[in-house]
Amino acid sequence: MTAGRGFLPVLGVVLMIAGPTARAAEAQPPRLVKIGALTDSWGATPAIVGLRDRLQELGYRENQDFVIGVRFTQGNVAELPEAARALVHHGVDLIVATGDDAVKAAQVATTRIPIVFMHATDPVGAGLAQSFARPGGNITGIADLEVELVAKRMEIFRELIPSLKRVLLVYDATNALAVSRLEVHRDAARRLGLTLIERPVRKEDEARSVIGAVSKGEVDGIFSPRLLSLNIPGLILEIAPNRAIPTMFDDAFYVERAGLASYAANLDGLGRQAARLVDKILKGARPGDIPIEQPTKFELVINLKAAKALGITIPQSILLRVDRVIE
Repeated sequence: MTAGRGFLPVLGVVLMIAGPTARAAEAQPPRLVKIGALTDSWGATPAIVGLRDRLQELGYRENQDFVIGVRFTQGNVAELPEAARALVHHGVDLIVATGDDAVKAAQVATTRIPIVFMHATDPVGAGLAQSFARPGGNITGIADLEVELVAKRMEIFRELIPSLKRVLLVYDATNALAVSRLEVHRDAARRLGLTLIERPVRKEDEARSVIGAVSKGEVDGIFSPRLLSLNIPGLILEIAPNRAIPTMFDDAFYVERAGLASYAANLDGLGRQAARLVDKILKGARPGDIPIEQPTKFELVINLKAAKALGITIPQSILLRVDRVIE
């Protein structure tokens, strides 16, 4: 898999961003500001779209004031450094990075171009920033509280399926970030009295074989990792429904496509928060002086059609809290 090539037209995502509409009245026309979006996803994410939408609401004019180009690596973390360098080579004025690995790649690629990250797990602990109050250098962004949300997501999974006992976790053993999060998953499972069935994999074909070989009798549910490396979440989405195995994801994208449930920071909301930080930078603020923010909106999503196919009756306690139902 290779990183998305070309700037905007080739990638099919043309989002424009730069000065507010009021700048049109200035004697000199505003310079087109190029924003590069870096992600290990398969294209523009909901967070990137939310960023675009909020910037427009703030008065930035699409195709006149700024442009967003998306570089994506289709789950291949190893391609991120090259994709980041490509954005720098294209002369972007600001980089928006999605996820810890993308942020690290952007930081290695440039110490000059401002970087705004969206849903980084632990920016200070991961060495991405000096502190939440003053991140320092050329970076700021939105932390997503992913470590804290693992336990909550697993708790909801058990509440959703009272008979849940054995939970499968397939993870990329070559990804240091994935390995570092194992203890968080183990602690959450222990506190809930669940048995975590860990399956480390090193290649996408291996991940497909491991997930495909699991039967409903062996596990009661599959807990998807957040990281996209080796396309593990995509493989779970592809295989688990056919095996009649319940799934819990970190992104509503999968629930909209036959996954059972998800709980996480709302990605559109993360993008909208990040847009305010971009706005500050475009108005002259130093990224390293802008405090890192945390999510303000979280979302529990349930797919009722998937639940029916699995023979699951959604508990009333869940239905009272659900933010969005897919039917």
